[in-house]
Amino acid sequence: MNSVINYAHRGASGHCPENTMVAFRRGLELGATGIETDVQMSKDGALVLIHDESVQRTTGQHGEISQLHSDEIRRLDAGSWYSQEFAGEPIPTLDELLDWAASTELTLNLELKNNIEPYIGMEEKVIEAVRARGLEERTIISSFNHYSLVTCKRIAPEIRTGILYVENLVDPWNYARNIGAEALHPYHLTMESFIVRHANAAGIMSNPFTINDPERMQQLIDMGCAGIITDYPDRLDEVLRSVVAQSNKPL
Repeated sequence: MNSVINYAHRGASGHCPENTMVAFRRGLELGATGIETDVQMSKDGALVLIHDESVQRTTGQHGEISQLHSDEIRRLDAGSWYSQEFAGEPIPTLDELLDWAASTELTLNLELKNNIEPYIGMEEKVIEAVRARGLEERTIISSFNHYSLVTCKRIAPEIRTGILYVENLVDPWNYARNIGAEALHPYHLTMESFIVRHANAAGIMSNPFTINDPERMQQLIDMGCAGIITDYPDRLDEVLRSVVAQSNKPL
């Protein structure tokens, strides 16, 4: 199979409620070779997987993650908003994801959501959890908070980091290298072939987000991206299989 990593964005979030264990498992079933998820921290220091700082959008309840205890968060229903089929699906912890992923070959892209809430000590807690399961080589820590990535690299130089960004950056491969990051995680519309080419030459991976259109997936594959983050890992799997089939055709 193609070496491009198929990252299921918040799990297979095009098919299941985002950032739930059912979404992560479904992603693997649909051909994902990586999982992208969002890490926040509860009032009592538990690492939980949810995109927003508030629980309102995905649970219908009120409250900020930073002001809720882990047992309160655990009781919330994070599935019904998507479909009654998933009623009662809880917000998982990072430990749950790592325990499950340890038995797979998945690459993990852990996005630290500490660009709005500071979540003091999050970096140490995430790294400790990854190291406890021996997943250092299969993990990339990403964030829009690049100071946090510098902290992660200082604590754990063996774990790769990726800079998340939305706007165009000048020579982003140089910026990544300057802060010790191994990957670019840009909004996909900022991704150009010359950027991927220079990044690859500098030993910096390109893992753009979030791509659900097969035609755009193919463009990014052709550019030489190392990974693609998508809500529909089944679509990307189909594109990658087509790439392999074409490459195996006799001349």
